[in-house]
This record gives sequence, C-alpha cells and structure tokens, in this order.
Amino acid sequence: MHEVPRLGAGQCARCVRCGARVADARAAGARNARAWHAACAALVLYPLAVSLPILRLERLGQTRENSVWSGSLGLIAEGQLAVGLLVFLCSIVVPLAKLTTLALLLARPARLSARRRAHAWRVLEFAGRWGMLDVLLVSILVAWLELGAWVEVTPGPAAAAFCACVLCSLLASAWFDPRALWMHAGESG
Repeated sequence: MHEVPRLGAGQCARCVRCGARVADARAAGARNARAWHAACAALVLYPLAVSLPILRLERLGQTRENSVWSGSLGLIAEGQLAVGLLVFLCSIVVPLAKLTTLALLLARPARLSARRRAHAWRVLEFAGRWGMLDVLLVSILVAWLELGAWVEVTPGPAAAAFCACVLCSLLASAWFDPRALWMHAGESG
C-alpha cells in the first residue's frame, strides 16, 4: 500500500510502478463524512417514510390512508401475495438493508475484515440496483388505481419524508468512496 505524502494544491500522487493516480485518504475521508451524514439523515427519515400515511385514497365516498408498511401488509392480507411481498421487499427491506450496510461501512470499516468489507460492498452494490423500484411501484399503483372520477389519490404526509429519505440515500451512495474500504486493509484481516 502506498503512503501518500502531504500534497499541495493541484498536486496528485502517482504509483511508482504503473503511474496510476493514488487515492488520497484525506479526500476519501471527507467524501465519506458527507456520505455518513446523508446515510444518518436517511435512517432518521426512514421510520417516518414507512409508518406515516403515504397515500390517501378516496373511492366511492370512502377515504382510506395507507402507509408503506400497512399497504404492503394489507395487500398480503387481501390475497395479493406477490404484489404485497414485492412492495414489502422493495420499499421496506431493501432500502433498510442498503442504508444499514452503508452506515456499517462508513462508521468503522477497520472493525471488519477485508473479506467482510468486500462482501458488504457487494451487498450494497446489489441493493443499489433496486433502489428506485419502490418509486416505480408507487407510480404503477397510482396509475392502476386512478379510475377517473371514481378514485382520487392524494399524497399523504409520508410522501415528503419518503422523497427526502430517497434523496439522502442517493446522496450517501453517490458520495461514498469505496476506495476508503481498502485503505484499511492492513488494519485487520
């Protein structure tokens, strides 16, 4: 592993063998500090986004509010097992797993062996692929339920929390610098 000397403005360190740019631990640390704050904000917003009503449905004079949690369990209880499980996995389990894994990697990566860090990074990358599927599911659900004047769908108070949670999660993922994971490779094995 290269030791990067203190660099001046506009300078960068290069590998003596291949000439590739060497990551600066201080720069990666600053990016990961921003990612840590965004991940913590998303984790704080997550319970609100999942538990507060996200949609208000008015159908034939009857009003019903559903949270992501109650909506997914309601779909399962009504016999829509596949849709309910899909909503539950994509809107509750996967985002929570992604945020928890990201927070774990950002909090103390040296506590994990290099093998566990690599595994956690693969889990994070896999979960990231499914990150926007829950937004697609909500839009499909609204389009499916929109039946002209018969059904009115309005956003509930969780919509803002849900959007903020997704935004913080996306920012945390974008700011996360995985090179910092390997800078700790010599600390634990």
